[in-house]
Amino acid sequence: MLGSGEVIGKLELSWDDLLNHGDEPFDISFPPVRGVHPSLTLKVAVVHACDDALSDSLVDCGIARDTDAGHAQLAAYVTSKDLSQLNTAVEHFQLVLDQCPVSHPDHAAALTNLAWARLIGYARNDLQDIDGITSLFREALALRPQRHSDHPLSLYNLARALTWRHNKKRTAADICEAAQLYHELLPLCPEGTYLRSIVEGPNGVDYVIGGCNNLPIDASEEGICLRRVVLELCPQGHQLRLSALDNLSSALISRFTQRSNIDDLDESIQFSREAVSLCPEGHSDLARYLNNLAISLQLRFNHQGKPNDLDEAISLYEKALRLHPVGHKYRATSLNNLGRALLSRFNKRKDIDDITRAISLRREALTLRPPGHPRRDTTLSNLALALQTRYDELDVSEDLNEAIDLYRESLQLKQLDDPERHGTLLNLSSALSSRFTHTEKNEDVEEAINLCQESLAALPLLHPDRYFSYIWLKGAYLSRYRILHDPADLSLAVENFRLASGHPTQGFPKRIRTALGWVAEAESHQHDSALEAYQVCLELFDNHVITRSSIISWREAATAFSGARSLPVDAASCAIRGNSLRRAVELMEQGRGQQWSLASRLKTPVEDLESANPKLAHDYLELSKLLSNAAQKSATITDRAAADRAATKYRKLTEQWEAAVTEIRNLQAFSRFLLPPLYADLQAAARHGPVIILIASQYSCSAVIVPTSGDPHNVHLSITLADLKTLKDRFTRAIRHASRMDSAETRTDLIVLLRIVWDEIMLPIVNVLENVLKLKHRSRIWLCPTAAFTSIPLHAAHPFQTRSDRSKEPCLEDIYICSYTPTLSALIRSRQMMKKCVTPSFVAIGQGQPGAGKGKALSAVDSELELVHKLVPATANHTTISGDAATRAGALQALEGNTWVHLACHGKQDPTQPYNSHFVMRDEHLTLLDIMDTHIPHAEFAFLSACHTAVGDEKTPDEVIHLAAGLQFSGFKSVVGTLWEVDDAVVKYVVQAFYTYMFHPKEVGVMDPTKAAWALNRATHAVKTIVPLEQRMVFIHIGV
Repeated sequence: MLGSGEVIGKLELSWDDLLNHGDEPFDISFPPVRGVHPSLTLKVAVVHACDDALSDSLVDCGIARDTDAGHAQLAAYVTSKDLSQLNTAVEHFQLVLDQCPVSHPDHAAALTNLAWARLIGYARNDLQDIDGITSLFREALALRPQRHSDHPLSLYNLARALTWRHNKKRTAADICEAAQLYHELLPLCPEGTYLRSIVEGPNGVDYVIGGCNNLPIDASEEGICLRRVVLELCPQGHQLRLSALDNLSSALISRFTQRSNIDDLDESIQFSREAVSLCPEGHSDLARYLNNLAISLQLRFNHQGKPNDLDEAISLYEKALRLHPVGHKYRATSLNNLGRALLSRFNKRKDIDDITRAISLRREALTLRPPGHPRRDTTLSNLALALQTRYDELDVSEDLNEAIDLYRESLQLKQLDDPERHGTLLNLSSALSSRFTHTEKNEDVEEAINLCQESLAALPLLHPDRYFSYIWLKGAYLSRYRILHDPADLSLAVENFRLASGHPTQGFPKRIRTALGWVAEAESHQHDSALEAYQVCLELFDNHVITRSSIISWREAATAFSGARSLPVDAASCAIRGNSLRRAVELMEQGRGQQWSLASRLKTPVEDLESANPKLAHDYLELSKLLSNAAQKSATITDRAAADRAATKYRKLTEQWEAAVTEIRNLQAFSRFLLPPLYADLQAAARHGPVIILIASQYSCSAVIVPTSGDPHNVHLSITLADLKTLKDRFTRAIRHASRMDSAETRTDLIVLLRIVWDEIMLPIVNVLENVLKLKHRSRIWLCPTAAFTSIPLHAAHPFQTRSDRSKEPCLEDIYICSYTPTLSALIRSRQMMKKCVTPSFVAIGQGQPGAGKGKALSAVDSELELVHKLVPATANHTTISGDAATRAGALQALEGNTWVHLACHGKQDPTQPYNSHFVMRDEHLTLLDIMDTHIPHAEFAFLSACHTAVGDEKTPDEVIHLAAGLQFSGFKSVVGTLWEVDDAVVKYVVQAFYTYMFHPKEVGVMDPTKAAWALNRATHAVKTIVPLEQRMVFIHIGV
């Protein structure tokens, strides 16, 4: 084999010494080189050659002699720097190459020897042809593919040649390629080897890392790929890792600003966090890394609206500013950064201290950038924006006029091709529009419109800032419309609302706020785009919520926007006012119970899909399971960095899940898989009786009746949203008062309120059911209340009137058997799951002694459990769990292992975080999140003999987030829950009556969950002489 590389030692042995080893291999060691002890393993054999072989052998001997001579001369040149010795070495190596054609096994070694000698000469400025040298190394590498024993050496040789060319010519492509070569090479060089020692030297990979770190930030795919390679070349503890992290983070931020891909931003934050963690206090660049992390967090706040991101960014900016005291060259930058973040927080929370401080910081920054400073134009715009923001809140005209003057001065300083110029144009436009609303000077609004149009003309179609151009242009047209009332201006404003809310480069929060503004203006001016605006809002909300990585954050996302709470009911009201009743039902369903709908997507049965495409069904189910688990686990993460990583993982899973859903929709017969259901689909909820959707909107209150067949019916209600809120408060007071009364006392306040519910809400509905739909008495109906209706006991509506023949006027529950459903889809899902026949098993779970600090003792729980045990059919597999056995884990296991459940304990609805609502067990609480995480498709019925199990929270009433709904979501088709506190002393009467009707002696062994609504109806009627009114009303039935 032809030797190539460096001379590391001389071997001088006689032939006799060599032959004395016989056929056994033996090792020869050399002096250490770079801490590595090289050795050579030899085996000697005597070969008797024929004439032809002898000729070939002589040629090979000549090649070997020339190679050895070349190496000897090269070694001498390295020591003496005598150019003639280099030339002689090159001649020898060239002669060898001439004798080794491409087909020769030593061709690659000959190329390498010649190239290496010339590279040494180039490094010493004795030779110049670096391009030819590089070509020789490339040719050698091509002949030594992966798995070739000399592949690593050839990688290193080419990398060294490229490094030297970069060193002298500063060619960026060379250092980038060298990085890729080292990235491939390092895993092939084990620790302790000679090659590893020279690769890791200062002239090896560290030089390449440093060269790459000094390259300009490139946000292209290739540029970011290079930054990833460089980071991988810098393992934990590497001195250059900090710079590599910073460069990759900056490249990702740059790409995010171009493409708005949130994954880039999440990764940037992850790398910036690590960079900050590697900077100890006192590090010269700590302030820069703090600023970079803060910028990323603020960008994510702007894109997603997470308030924690903004608070953390402000904290980081504060630290950076403290590291830039008065006189520091970067103080102005820190002042502007902190001012920008405080401005964002003011827009979110309206704390005057934030905007006041932001203005103060930016005034100081402007003093540090006097006339002639290259960044004065930007600082002028920054201060102007802060002043304009304060004007918008406090209406101080001096602020607005100063802002306009500052914007104009900034524009004068900017060149026409300045990439930030369009931003200043937009801000000035906005300020002029604001002034027009007060002065009504037409030149202000005309200039504002022209400035926006100039900005749009300068921006490509997918530039992120076109969104702001649409926003301010919309504002200008609206300002003029409010003064001049030209319908054309309103139409132009609506078109810009449409363009802004649909601009894909912006995050969902911005687009949602824009769409909400569109809704408000369309409703205010009765524009015919209102229904479209509602639809856009609901779709954006759906897309926004699913990007959040935990169930709790779904709710946070849903409550983050003022005015959004009433969106579903207002959308339905808009459709009703436009006589689009089917659309009203669809919009109501799409917007209501959004978080349940989102969670249920991940548990959608796919039996039909399994028949059509088993593999796709399997992939979808696996992804759904992973996504659901990720959402559950993310809810418990408190560490910010870990939460960021979980969010990134969740988003990638979401993308895979959405791709699977898209593939399913491409199948024939599955085109609407998981899309918001159409009315024809939703009508299945009314298969066994009409569903009444009660809509409480600020614009109108209505009841939409979905019949078993045909179009829905609208029942206009004279009651208003304000009346409903008052009624809700009066019910709360009346029930609290009744709980302190003697059981024999008349509940006058409640009677008055239930009469109002009958007269103003339920009687008009009953009239349509009886007279239009011809619904027979004692038929079943389902109530689907929204907004303020959810806090009113509609099922207990009662006229409390006596007829002329002294008979009592029937109440709602005398006429029909009432059930509730959170959404139409929830009822449909429960019915679909009823198809599976299961052997019934019954468990009664009771906890009357919850322990210190968990509520008072419930003395009647044990007797209630005994009563239930006696009433449940003997044919059912029956167990009871109570006392020390009634723990969180024990209750969960019982829920999973039984089809029927009776639960008697304290129930607590958490008003601030409804997902933390819980049943009180012996050790830990059994929370709504626990229940949602438990999938029990074979479950049938649950009786919740506990307080507050069927009432949601006030912030998101239309999400119907409560314990009973959680059990229904987990698989229970039929649930009895409670609207308020139950009296432990009297609940047993309702329980006894309920199960007596539920398990009739004539129906031995029959356990039918669809009888629950009828049994509850009969039970509350049967106990009315011994159970107070408020304790009969407290129980409601949900489901099939």
